[in-house]
Amino acid sequence: MPLNRRTFLGTSAAAGAGAVIAGGAASPAQAHGRGHGGGHGRPPKRYSFTVMGTTDLHGNVFNWDYFTDAEFDDKDHNDVGLAKISTLVEEVRREKGRHNTLMIDAGDTIQGTQLSYYYAKIDPITAKRGPVHPMAQAMNAIGYDAAALGNHEFNYGIPVLRAFEEQCDFPLLGANALDARTLRPAFAPYVIRKLRTPHGRDVRVAVLGLTNPGIAIWDKANVGGKMVFPGLVEQAAKFVPRLRSMGADVVIVSAHSGTSGTSSYGDQLPHVENAAALVAEQVPGIDAILVGHAHQEIPEYFVENEETGKRVVLSEPLKWGQRLTLFDFDVMWEKGRWVVERAGSRVLNSNTVAEDPKITKLLADEHRKVVAYVNQVIGTSAAAMTTAEAAWKDEPIIDLINVVQTETVRAALAGGEYAELPVLSQASCFSRTARIPAGDVTIRDAAGLYPFENTLEARLLTGAQVRDYLEYSAKYYVRTAAGAPVDPAKLTNAENTPDYNYDAVSGLTYDIDIAQPVGSRIVNLAFEGKPVDPAARFVLAVNNYRASGGGNFPHVPGAKQLWANSEEIRNTIIGWVQAKGSVDSAEFASVDWRLTRDGVPVF
Repeated sequence: MPLNRRTFLGTSAAAGAGAVIAGGAASPAQAHGRGHGGGHGRPPKRYSFTVMGTTDLHGNVFNWDYFTDAEFDDKDHNDVGLAKISTLVEEVRREKGRHNTLMIDAGDTIQGTQLSYYYAKIDPITAKRGPVHPMAQAMNAIGYDAAALGNHEFNYGIPVLRAFEEQCDFPLLGANALDARTLRPAFAPYVIRKLRTPHGRDVRVAVLGLTNPGIAIWDKANVGGKMVFPGLVEQAAKFVPRLRSMGADVVIVSAHSGTSGTSSYGDQLPHVENAAALVAEQVPGIDAILVGHAHQEIPEYFVENEETGKRVVLSEPLKWGQRLTLFDFDVMWEKGRWVVERAGSRVLNSNTVAEDPKITKLLADEHRKVVAYVNQVIGTSAAAMTTAEAAWKDEPIIDLINVVQTETVRAALAGGEYAELPVLSQASCFSRTARIPAGDVTIRDAAGLYPFENTLEARLLTGAQVRDYLEYSAKYYVRTAAGAPVDPAKLTNAENTPDYNYDAVSGLTYDIDIAQPVGSRIVNLAFEGKPVDPAARFVLAVNNYRASGGGNFPHVPGAKQLWANSEEIRNTIIGWVQAKGSVDSAEFASVDWRLTRDGVPVF
C-alpha cells in the first residue's frame, strides 16, 4: 500500500522509526543464469532491479515557461517537467517490469515556478481542505516511493510543507530534520521497500533521506526554534547501521546535497552543505546516493568508502525534470542474504520524449489557471523599459530591481540598530530580452526581470569592501584602449563571465575605466557626492546566490547578515508593482555608473 504521513506518522514528529512497504512480484526474466557462489553445483540466485530518481524539480510539471508564456527552451534545448519524466518512467517500467523498479526524488519540489507559487501563496494548499498541490498530484500519479526534503521545501513555512506532505501518497524523508525540542526526526527518516523475486526471497531496499543543514540559516524565520538540522555524515552514520541491522539488503541515500564537499556559507554553516561524496566516503554500508541541490548533471560517479574500500555509485539528474537517473542493481543470494554484485547509474534526457497525456490532462485546469494568473495586469508603466543595452549601460529596468530591493531592505531594518546606515543594492542583467512594456504590465512581465529563484538578504560591508566588490564585478568587461573602436557585442563577458555575474550597484556613483587592467578600474567612487570613506559602513541588499558565494565575489559571503527572507525577489517585484499601481521610471531611474576610458564616457 502507498505510504503517506497519515499512515506513517500521525503526528508532526516521528519517533525515529521508518516504514516497510511490500512490493509486487518480479518477472522471471529478472532471474539470472549460472554464475559463481551457488554451492553444491546449483546456480546462484540472482535478481536485477532499477531505482529511478529525480531531483530539484522546483515546481515544474509542464514543459512550459510561465515567464515567457511559451514552451520551455534553453541553449541546450533541454525540456522540463514531470509530464516528460512520467513518459520516461513508463518506458523504463515497461522494459524492466514495473515491480522491478522504484522511484525516488532528492528534494526541492514545491518552489520555483509560478505554478508552485500559486498554490503556496495565491490559492494555498491546506492540510484539511482546498486544492491539492500540482506536484503532489503529478508525483502520486507517477507513483513515487519516497522523496527527500530539499531546503526550498521550507520556503513557504512549515504549515504549507505539512499540507503538501499530507497530500503525498509517499513519505517525505528527512533523517536530519529534527524536532528542536525532542531532537527526534520531524519527518520519516527512511523507508524500506520490499521487491519480490522469483526465488521466494524478497530484496529489502532501504531509502534514507537527508536534507541540507543550510535550512537552519536560509529559512531561519520559518524553522528557528522548531527544527534543527545536523550534518548529513553524522545522521547517515547513525541510521545506515540501523537499516542494515533491520535486514536491509541494499541501502540508497537520497541526499539534497551536492558532491563538492564545500559550504557556500563558510563558517556560518555548522555542517558541510555539499556533503554527498563525504557521506559515501565516510559512512560504510551505502550502495548508492541520489544527489541533489547542486543542479548538476552527474550520470555516474564512484566514491570509495575509506573504511571498507567499497565503491559507492552517485548520480545527479540535473534539475527541473531535465534528466532521469537510473540506478541499475544486480544482486546475488549469498550466505543467507542478498548481496550487491554490481551497481551502476546513467541518466536519460527528457527532451527525447513527449509529455505524458496522463499528467497533462490531470493538471490541465491548474495549468490554465496559472497561465491566466501570470497574464493578469498588475499595473501600468509610463514608458517601455528593456534590458537590451543593460549589460553596458545603467538602464532604468535594472534600477527598478534595485529600488525594490533597497526599499524592501530599508523597511526590514527600520527601527533597528542598522536603520540609519545607507542601503546599497546589487542587480544583474539576467536576460537581455526582458522588458516592461509601456501601458499594461502583467505579472509575467514583472517576474521576467528575475528568472532565478533568488531571495533577498542584507549584508554589512565597509566602503573598502564595496570598492573591492565593484572591482571584481568590473572584470566582466574586455580591456579596451582609449581611442580604440568599441563594439558592444565584443565588450562584455571577459574571462567567460556570464551576464548574471556582473553586478550593477545602486546607492552610490562610480565610473568603470575599461582601459585599465582588472583590479584598477573603479574611479570616482562617491556616496552623496563625496568620495567613499573606506571605513564607512553600508548595507548591501544582495541576493542569496551572491551572498552564499555564487560568482566568488569578495567579502559578501563572510559579511554579517543583518536580515534575510524566503520570498523570491521576483515575487517581491510583482508585489511592489501591484502596490504602486503605476510605474514611472522618471521617479527612480538614475545614472549611477558608466563606462569610461581615461575619464571619457564610452557611450
